[in-house]
Formats: sequence, structure tokens, C-alpha cells
Amino acid sequence: MAPQHGERKQDGNAVAEPVMRWFTWEDVAQRTGQDPALQERWVVIDRKVYDISHFYRRHPGGALLISSHAGQDVTDAFVAFHVDKLLVNKYLKPLQIGELAPDQPSIEPTKNKMLVKDFRELRASVEKMGLLKPNKLFFFLHLAHILLLDTAAWLILFCCGTSFVPFIVSLLVLTISQVQASWLQHDLGHLSVFRKTKWNHLLHKFVMCHLIGASAKWWTLLHSRHHSKPNCFRKDPDIDMHPFLFTLGKKFSVELGIKKKKYMPYNHQHKYFFITLPPLLFPTYFHCHTFYIAYTKRYWVVSTAACATKGLAVGFQSFSSELRHDTDLACMLTFYIRFFVTYGSLLEMKSLLAYYFIFRMLESSWFVWVSQMNHIPMDIYYDQNLDWVSTQLQATCNVEQSLFNDWFTGHLNFQIEHHLFPTMPRHNYWKVAPLVKSLCAKHGIEYQCKPLLTAFADIVHSLKNSGELWLDAYLHK
Repeated sequence: MAPQHGERKQDGNAVAEPVMRWFTWEDVAQRTGQDPALQERWVVIDRKVYDISHFYRRHPGGALLISSHAGQDVTDAFVAFHVDKLLVNKYLKPLQIGELAPDQPSIEPTKNKMLVKDFRELRASVEKMGLLKPNKLFFFLHLAHILLLDTAAWLILFCCGTSFVPFIVSLLVLTISQVQASWLQHDLGHLSVFRKTKWNHLLHKFVMCHLIGASAKWWTLLHSRHHSKPNCFRKDPDIDMHPFLFTLGKKFSVELGIKKKKYMPYNHQHKYFFITLPPLLFPTYFHCHTFYIAYTKRYWVVSTAACATKGLAVGFQSFSSELRHDTDLACMLTFYIRFFVTYGSLLEMKSLLAYYFIFRMLESSWFVWVSQMNHIPMDIYYDQNLDWVSTQLQATCNVEQSLFNDWFTGHLNFQIEHHLFPTMPRHNYWKVAPLVKSLCAKHGIEYQCKPLLTAFADIVHSLKNSGELWLDAYLHK
């Protein structure tokens, strides 16, 4: 449908000006880019309709992130992920093609109208209470204890020698440092440490690339998709292990069994999980994937997408008037140079390689158990285009609060609050938790919170249950 044009005066001359077009929710829902007859991709933000058909490939937050919302209302996701909304709106204007017709409801038909309204009121209250403002001392102390542990791991070997006991103690100390650095880079990637986005990006690159040895941009592109559509098959990369390594979710397991598909012996997946995903995720897949993406995406040159859009970003990115250089690959190499030079001066090559892969396996195990306890036991299926709260709550659960749990999980024991407010500094999760519980109780939504060990056990129970459902459907349906 071509836009109509009116006229306005500019310097005494008549200038063609697009006239506002009206659309229905049905019009928007058809523009997902998946229909061969309709390749357009539209999204709605605050009743305004935007055509992202050409922009999505240049989207600095990733084409897959923004296109996963095509044909939908993304108002709450847009608000959740952006720090400077006024500036973002300025750059969205060229993409706007119209608005919802006056007779169209403001809330998309697939979403819970009252729940959306109440959550937006809660969001406004959270902002007024200052819960989105970071405590810089909290994060400074956290970074300090990471650097102290990182230094201590090397000093243990330097001062006490490389015999078995110092070797093991050093390994454990470095593992703790690395995992805690992972939690800090997670905070920085969510823009929750500094008020200014630039400082979050700079420190994120230092922590993720130099202290951990992975690409900050690689993590952001993947993790933003996870937050946007958690546990939604083909939209959340965190569940890409289905169906080639595990079968996940009750519905998918039955469907896979009915189709007689068997990539792995899924009825034993709760057993081989222990020797696959936890110990091997970091040393194998993450290592290869982060370098592959950093190289193929050319993360050592000026970001052309950022230049083309003047820094526009949807997701966890932001606006910036400066040209941004993607130097992730070079920064990642500084970690490996630092590690192999400092530890190579103390350990022989075999011991050095053993040290490296053992601490990576320990780090990986810690990370996987914590990151998966909130999601694998929850509902996993295709995107149902539900409202923001329902989408997050059906895919997340919490773990009980304690000083140890907060530290051990990087406050990801408050997974529900984190998913509802992804830019909120983690030290404020406990403050907003009672408000979220009240919202869930009012609308009859289950707010799951369990002990830490129960959450770990539920990963195994969920995998066992999914495997049994698959086997039954595979054999009898």
C-alpha cells in the first residue's frame, strides 16, 4: 500500500509530505517476513507502526533479534532494553510508516490487556523509586575482588611452587575469579553498572575480552536474543541444543518422538548431561564460536552498521555520535598473551595446558548449572506472542535469597526480576521482588522460587522427564 501525500510550504515552495496511514493489528501480524508473498517486516511501538524491512539487516543489535519481533507489538521490550528512549525515538522516525487505526485497541489481541496495564504502572513506579540507578561502589568492590583473586591465583604458584596442592588451590581461586568476572560482564552487557552507556561498553570490553578471553559483542548479540524471547524455539539461542544434543520441553519431546527423530539417546540425556554440557560448554563450543564470530564478523574494524545508523541500536546497544571500533578480537588476544606468558613462566607446557583446560571446565560447570537452573525446567515451545510479563514468567524461576546464593549466582537467583527489568542493577532485585510477587498474585501467574539445590536437581528431573516423554512417543505413537 503506497503512502498518500499532502503538501506543506517550505521556503515558499510546496513540498510533498507523507500523510499518516492507518493500520490494523491484522495488517501488522501479516508482516513477519516469513510469507513469500509479504516480505515486509513491521513492528509496533506505542501504537506507531515501523517498517524495519530494510533496516533489520543493519541493526547493530543483530538482525535476528529485531526480526524475531516482526509482526508484533514490541513496546514493552523496547522500553525494557533502552536507556535513552528519547534519543532512540529520534532515530526511529524515518522508519515510521503510520499508526494503528483509531478503532484498534492499544494492546495487541494476543496479550493480556490488564496485565500489560498493571506492569507498565509497576515499571513507572520502579523508575520513580530509583531502582534503575546503579550503586557504583557495589560494582567497584565486585571488580576489585575479581582482580585480587585473579592476581592471587598466580601468586599462589609463584610463592608456593607448582606442586599438587598449590596447583589445585590456584585453579580454584582462578575459577572463582573467572566466574565472578562472568557475572560482572553480564551486568555491564545489560548497561546496569553506569548511567552512561559508553562506560558500560568500555568496561564490558575490558572484563569480557581481557579478563575472560571472549568477545563482548558476540555475547551481547546472543544474550539479547535470549532475553527478548526466552525459551522460544528458533528465537532463543540458549536452547539451540534442542534437538541435536537434548530434547527440551514436554511438547517438543512428544513431537520429536511422534516424528521418530532420534539424534541422541534422549531417554538417557539426564545421565550424559553431567559429562557434556556443564564441563564442555566453555572449553569447546564457546571457545570455537566466539573466535569464529569475532573473525567472520570482522570485530577488528570500524562498525559499518553503527556508522550507517549513526549508532542506532535496538536491544542492548545504544546511540552514540562517535564512530565505534570493534576491537574485540585484539582485546581477546590480550587475555591469552597475558595468561600464557605469566603462567607459562611457572608451568611446563603440559601442566600449563592442563591448568588452562581444567579451570575452563570448572568455570563452565559452575556457569551452566547456574544459568540453566532458571530456564530448562520451565516451559519451552514456539513463540506465542504473549505479553512481556507472561513471556518472561513462563520461562524463568527464582532461587531463594541468601548472601551465598546472591554471590554464587551473581544475583541470577532473582531471574524473574532480571528478565522483567534487564537494565536494573542487580543489587536492587530484592527491592522490586515483593512488587513483582504482588503483580503475579493479582493476575494468577505462578511465581516460582525454590532452594538452590532443588533448582539444580530440577534440571536433571526435567531432562529425565523430557527423555521419557520422547521415548514413549517414539515407541508407541
